[in-house]
Amino acid sequence: MRTEQMVATGCMLCGDDSTGQPDTDGLLRRCGTCQFVWTASNLPPPEQLYGRAYYETDGYQDYFTSAGQRRYESARRLRWLRSQVRPATLLEAGSAGGYFLQAARDAGIDACGVEVSDAAASFAREQLGVPVRTGRFEEHVQANAVEAVCAFHVLEHVTDPRRFLATARASLRPEGWLALEVPNIASAAARRLGSAWPAIAPDYHRWHFAPHTLARLLAESGFRVVAQDTVFSRYYWRAPARLRQARNLVVADFAACRSLRVSHPELGDLLRVFARREDR
Repeated sequence: MRTEQMVATGCMLCGDDSTGQPDTDGLLRRCGTCQFVWTASNLPPPEQLYGRAYYETDGYQDYFTSAGQRRYESARRLRWLRSQVRPATLLEAGSAGGYFLQAARDAGIDACGVEVSDAAASFAREQLGVPVRTGRFEEHVQANAVEAVCAFHVLEHVTDPRRFLATARASLRPEGWLALEVPNIASAAARRLGSAWPAIAPDYHRWHFAPHTLARLLAESGFRVVAQDTVFSRYYWRAPARLRQARNLVVADFAACRSLRVSHPELGDLLRVFARREDR
């Protein structure tokens, strides 16, 4: 069983018990065997990190009031989900303030969530009227309960990704679908910005996935990857924000991949995966 201490002392993916090679100004460690990347320092458990204070930091200070942007993001994620599967039942792990659940329920899906932040879960229940339980996803197993499990920007935060994925698999019905989105450590932006890339802030994410490392983890956790791609961060921005940042981001993204598209097989900021529960 891998423990939380493995964040700093060994590779969660392949089990190499070395400390890994220093990476990105020492903020990260990279496994010399499988190239998996993790944060060099240990972090507190998620329930200590993601209280109300987290949603009042610079990056999230308007989370509970910027409903328009949250609903735009949720609509795009729902469209992506329904491009592959149209589930009747859905469980979202790490459902934050509940906007994606609200979009799913408005589309006729019986959707519920689990969220470690009491502030966010309370907002979802009281302001949006969606069913969200407070606590760790790993402690709310309901065997064969839903047709789809979704987790957007959650896997990089959890203490033990293998336990998280085991819970997701147990929650799914046979051949059920898992939809994941995580930051992409192999993105053009990560390579360009190095230690200034926001997703590697040392008190933020524990694990840093690339397309090949996430695919391996899913396969070893009882899933079959069906589709995988990446999108640039501007994919989730509404038109005014895209225009404001056009010079900074569009030019950089075009220089990296020679395309103005918001998606790319490997170089986008965010890695998206559809996988199905394997039952052999």
